[in-house]
Amino acid sequence: MKSTKPRATPLQPCDAEALQQDMQEIQLAIARRAYELFESRNREHGHDSEDWFQAEAELLRPVSVAISESAGGFSIRANLAGFSGKELKVSIEPARIAIVGRKDAGQATEAEAAPSADPRLDLILRLIPLSSEIDPEAAVVELQAGVLRFELPKAAKAEAAAAGAA
Repeated sequence: MKSTKPRATPLQPCDAEALQQDMQEIQLAIARRAYELFESRNREHGHDSEDWFQAEAELLRPVSVAISESAGGFSIRANLAGFSGKELKVSIEPARIAIVGRKDAGQATEAEAAPSADPRLDLILRLIPLSSEIDPEAAVVELQAGVLRFELPKAAKAEAAAAGAA
């Protein structure tokens, strides 16, 4: 009997600097929308955080993330249902990971062919800080059935410090 479990697609992390341009474009769109919200309130000051969070809620797709940490590293799962590996970029730094997703409007499947009532389905920006340094070179990143999976081994110095504290 054959397994019907979808195959995992490995993702190659990109350099954090290369991803910076994509992140800046998204943050600029959020800033523009936050300013529009500010103007719609007749430029009433004191609501800048509210405006920023409202703009994020309007423009970005919510992404649920589960993080588990062990002595050896982190295991992270991000729900990105509807995105393909070609529509996602990730960077892995010693103290954080970044996920950027942008739906290609021309690549919609038949099930997704109808216009979405929610434009947030097309854009993802998620930065995940890590409590310990990891080894980016040894990281494993895979997309399987709409779940982006990171296996991030801790850096040797972080493991040594944890062992010394025990």
